[in-house]
Amino acid sequence: MSKNDYVIRLEREEDYREVENLTREAFWNVYRPGCTEHYVLHCYRDRKDFIPELDLVMEKDHQIIGHVMYVHSEILMSDRILPIMTFGPISILPQYQRQGYGKVLLDDSMERAKSLGCGAIAICGNIAFYGKSGFVLAKEKGINYAEDPEADYFLIKELVPGFLEGVTGEFKDPSGYFVAEENREAFEAFDAQFPEKRA
Repeated sequence: MSKNDYVIRLEREEDYREVENLTREAFWNVYRPGCTEHYVLHCYRDRKDFIPELDLVMEKDHQIIGHVMYVHSEILMSDRILPIMTFGPISILPQYQRQGYGKVLLDDSMERAKSLGCGAIAICGNIAFYGKSGFVLAKEKGINYAEDPEADYFLIKELVPGFLEGVTGEFKDPSGYFVAEENREAFEAFDAQFPEKRA
């Protein structure tokens, strides 16, 4: 893969539905029957913790094949709150997965996050994939995931060397990161706008 093989640019409003469908295709039946990630993305664009400068798409041959979004998040320490960022969903169309496009999009987006002043990024994900981009188990750095303090899937990466030195605390998912039960009806109405798929 060469840099001439793809373009990474900001998402535009006219991309929204295509990107939501891409996200739906990428996550369908991966973590649960069906998926909700496309609805999370749809709702997040209007939230104040959404970061428009890191709402990125990847194009190949004039087709959008990937997308990532970032949000502001924080580590709750005993004496202060440390601002960091979280990304996801990060999506690659199924036919382009496992070809290196996801890592290219991730690494490019992290460079952009660093240029915006971000010191560290925390995510839930597979260390076998994200470790290649420098992520480590957060609990080994003294940062616990509120939902599961012993989680081997809660990962963190310093963008600024030493940023997490002496930092211990707890990370909670941003409030809009999952579809709450009271929003289930709105989600189902939204999902019905897309091509029918069986879970």
